[in-house]
Amino acid sequence: MDTMVEASGVSYDPYDAELDVDPYPMFRRLRDEAPLYRNEQYDFYALSRFADVKSASTEWDTYRSGRGSVLEMLKSGVPVPPGFILFEDPPAHDLHRSLLARVFTPRRVAEIEPKVRAFCAATLDPMVAHGGFDFVTDLGAEVPMRTIGMMLGMAEADQVTNRQRVDDGFRQNSEQPAEDRSAWIMAALDPETFGAYIDRRTKNPSDDLMTDLINATYTDTDGVEKHLDKATIMTYVGLLAAAGNETTVRLIGWAGKVLAENPDQRRELAADPSLIPAAIEELLRYEAPSPVQARYVSRDVEHYGVTVPEGSAMLLLTASANRDERVFADPDRFDIHRRTKNQIAFGYGIHFCLGAHLARLEARVALEEVLKRFPEWDVDWDNAVQAHTSTVRGWEKLPVVAS
Repeated sequence: MDTMVEASGVSYDPYDAELDVDPYPMFRRLRDEAPLYRNEQYDFYALSRFADVKSASTEWDTYRSGRGSVLEMLKSGVPVPPGFILFEDPPAHDLHRSLLARVFTPRRVAEIEPKVRAFCAATLDPMVAHGGFDFVTDLGAEVPMRTIGMMLGMAEADQVTNRQRVDDGFRQNSEQPAEDRSAWIMAALDPETFGAYIDRRTKNPSDDLMTDLINATYTDTDGVEKHLDKATIMTYVGLLAAAGNETTVRLIGWAGKVLAENPDQRRELAADPSLIPAAIEELLRYEAPSPVQARYVSRDVEHYGVTVPEGSAMLLLTASANRDERVFADPDRFDIHRRTKNQIAFGYGIHFCLGAHLARLEARVALEEVLKRFPEWDVDWDNAVQAHTSTVRGWEKLPVVAS
């Protein structure tokens, strides 16, 4: 394997901010020259082709999430509290996910749409007179924060505090040396923040997700029916509040950039909003907000004639898989009319994103409301700032001006 990597000359550093600006030429080289890649510096392997990433995503017993699905967390051995389903394997994962799925229902998501739309309208209306807005700070960071906050029953001030804490955690992570990027993960989520809400909802139930979680019962592995304990509820809520913010922020930001670069397709969306759901699927394929996932290899496996030993770290390069020319014709072209439905930006298998339907709704509503008021825009590149983290990829600031 090392000989193949050296012969190809390809080198992939997941912490390289310069590479993160446009990783796709590197991903293409990985797919073509080193479909099983080995990085000695950070001690990981990587799979970059669609078929390999999708297959590994389904083989959870071999490619495990229980030690963390972020490379630095997996390497650090940071303990994960129960209920954090992103970092769990069956049977605990299945138990916790099924319980969360029972309260995080399509009905709950559908009910929130009018509130999301009203918030988008209230945010964007004043911006029309200003001649522009920031896709991230004004809209992308606000919509998911407000949405998940409303669903959980959080006060507005606490929604802002929670989002800022998560943002700070991601930002501090990006500024740390790669080997030190582990402690931020649980600190950024800080489930303890929600303890007071749980106490309040226990005494004063309401029609929200927090109350649903408090009232939920499950049959434990010992066959006894139980309620969730407070610590597990805090983990659930922390997961929803963090995961419900970050990836959707990135998705909305990418909509601003990519549609500015494809004005003819943007005009089609403005003229026919029914095209927006398909456009969002293409955005997810074209610029995956969560481009890489880590797994712990639980047994020796073979790829391309090379044995990956038990105990290795394997990166699944979702963003590369979504641009694999073996599956997607002309993959580096953005096309809102692309009919392919098999993009895997939300993952695949048992860890398919539980909030995918909510993210799609938020992005659709946000884009509908933007295009009503701003059918044309250009990015203010002098003031745009790309965010660089090892977990999500997108924009920290993306100001646009009406054109």
